[in-house]
Amino acid sequence: MRKHYLDNLRWITVIIVVIYHVFYMYNAEGVLGGLGKITNLKVQYYDIFQYLVYPWFMPVLFVVSGISARLYLDSHSEKEFFRSRTLKLLVPSTIGLFVFQFIQGYVSMSLGGGFEGLAAAGVPKPMIYLIMVASGSGVLWYMHLLWVYCVVLLLIRKIEKGRLLEVGAKTPLWLVALFLFPIWGAAQILNTPIVSVYRIAFYFVFFALGYFVFSHDEVIERLKKIAVPLIVLAGAICAVFAFMYFGENYADKPINRGLLYAVDAYAGSLAMLAGMARFGDFSGPFSKWMSGHSFGLYVFHYLGISSVALFIAKPGLMPAPVCYILSLVAGFIFGYGLYAIISRIPFFRWAVLGIKKEK
Repeated sequence: MRKHYLDNLRWITVIIVVIYHVFYMYNAEGVLGGLGKITNLKVQYYDIFQYLVYPWFMPVLFVVSGISARLYLDSHSEKEFFRSRTLKLLVPSTIGLFVFQFIQGYVSMSLGGGFEGLAAAGVPKPMIYLIMVASGSGVLWYMHLLWVYCVVLLLIRKIEKGRLLEVGAKTPLWLVALFLFPIWGAAQILNTPIVSVYRIAFYFVFFALGYFVFSHDEVIERLKKIAVPLIVLAGAICAVFAFMYFGENYADKPINRGLLYAVDAYAGSLAMLAGMARFGDFSGPFSKWMSGHSFGLYVFHYLGISSVALFIAKPGLMPAPVCYILSLVAGFIFGYGLYAIISRIPFFRWAVLGIKKEK
């Protein structure tokens, strides 16, 4: 039986990611976005939105991915799982860079003046091209990590032989709360320098919890019973985090290694999961369409946002509020439009979206 709340949770979270990236593109507080500040405001207080959502929206996607991995493996072989995840995750985030996503690399580097800086430093053109291709990975870092996690999961399954899954079904709420500490511990290790989004251990814990714990209906039923107080608590924690750290770099150390960050990430994830399981377990034409197109929106939305920033906001062709609106609209148009086009083009649909050739 399909779990509609997972589908709804996924596409709603992706929309939050799109909105976040619009604010991030023109962010003036804490961390430099793609273009940076385009207003004359002394303080962009609305940038607090980033602080409210950043700690938990990607953990939510990894939890959902862990649950989805369990559901897939319940009815498919490990070989089929490896092939499907390699096609859907690895191919678009590697081969897809050379086939299409290099365009994102060009836009991103142009925003920051990367080409001029590399040329002035005497970097050979072939190397500049490879840097541009690598820069096109953008939001695809999630797919890189997820593919690695899926491979690691297959290795773990060979060792644990289903015993951990059995134990996971019996997880009481007090133990669910204690999982905060391995999350916090994982936040301290395997964090890549410079590119701070590759938090290998931190996100793996969320993926593993999704697979071994939250994929069980018994555990979800326990969470549903406390969904409302959990949502209220998570909202309060998000607010405390946002007001405490507004103006500081929330995406890097020491903040993203701190206990409050871990609490925020975990509480937000649990609240979204419990809330959607209780109130969002439904399906209709609109939700089905949104769910079926959420992957394309995730893959392509940032190109729309950054293109508006490069060609309209950077030259100052439009007022700042208009640039924000155009970026948001472009995020959805590029996300859904490019998905509709590329999913219909042979080879490109395989290389960029991991869609097999139709028989």
